[in-house]
Amino acid sequence: MPNPVTLTTAGGVGHLQLNRPEAANTINMPFAEALGEAVDCIAEDDAIKAVLLTGNGKRFCAGGDISAFAESPDKGGFLSKLAATVDRGVQALESLQKPVVAAVHGAVAGGGLGIMLAADVIIAAEGTSFVFAYPSIGLTPDCGTSASLSRAMGLHCALAFALSGRPLDASQALNQGLVTEVVVDPLARAGEVASAWASGASGALGDVRRMLRQAPGLSRAEVGEREASTIGRRMATDEAQVLVQTFLGR
Repeated sequence: MPNPVTLTTAGGVGHLQLNRPEAANTINMPFAEALGEAVDCIAEDDAIKAVLLTGNGKRFCAGGDISAFAESPDKGGFLSKLAATVDRGVQALESLQKPVVAAVHGAVAGGGLGIMLAADVIIAAEGTSFVFAYPSIGLTPDCGTSASLSRAMGLHCALAFALSGRPLDASQALNQGLVTEVVVDPLARAGEVASAWASGASGALGDVRRMLRQAPGLSRAEVGEREASTIGRRMATDEAQVLVQTFLGR
């Protein structure tokens, strides 16, 4: 059986691919476990400087595998365990000290939104559909979507999207802040972004990612303290030393 989440590395870019194309990359337990394992490998591999997140097949990720829920004798217990397992992988992806770009296409629904929103830049194909999906089967968000959706779109746009039951097309998603760009070939464009990150100041980019993602949970004073500490620490790195000298030598 193919691995439901694969990781390959080339040129400093870790390509994290959701790999259940026959099931629209829906989330079951093997998928949830494989996602966490793959992200752990990325975190531990110093050769990976940036991450490209994609989905194999016709859709990026259609959310949870409903058939897996329905077949369990303890549906509630199984779903809670599945949600907790996949959330560990999503949180690890959000917490990486490496920038992440996602290329999405086809459909992004339910938990797929949470996985997508763990990326820092999201490149969508023309024609992509974004669906909140949970209430249509009487369920509620997972994969951190209840936090990441409002962070991306703003609270009221996120609520309107979540409560309406209506999908957003790619243009609407762009206008409402859910995605960063809409292009004909999202994989090629996202690959360019990831390669540029990997060949640049990847250490600084990782710290920038961490700081911006963590700042909403901190007071203004805590933000200032963290900024002062981090910029001083970064100045001592070889990366900063080389780039500062290059700048001064222009």
